[in-house]
Amino acid sequence: MILTLALALSASATFAKDIKTLKLTTQPVMHCESCETRIKSNIRFEKGVKNIETDIPSQTVTVTYDADKTTPAAIIAGFKKINYDAVEKKDNGAAKAAKPADSHRPSAPKK
Repeated sequence: MILTLALALSASATFAKDIKTLKLTTQPVMHCESCETRIKSNIRFEKGVKNIETDIPSQTVTVTYDADKTTPAAIIAGFKKINYDAVEKKDNGAAKAAKPADSHRPSAPKK
């Protein structure tokens, strides 16, 4: 009995899934319930996706996925299939792939 329990516990530890969370923003931006539905109903079919949460006010899509079955790049590619560009968000809310605006424009020559 104890041996069976020990084997069952070790088997469950061996097959533990590597569940991760990915936060994204999209372009075009989500602005209505239809946008949320389109994203949720399509991205859920991407391999390894476990859960999708959308938040229109923060323009965030949170995808929970099995890292043994997919990657962030594959999930982002799934957005392209439905004509959205997705960019991973940093913890502070800024998009990782976004580049800072060029604030150093050459000034016009003085006359």
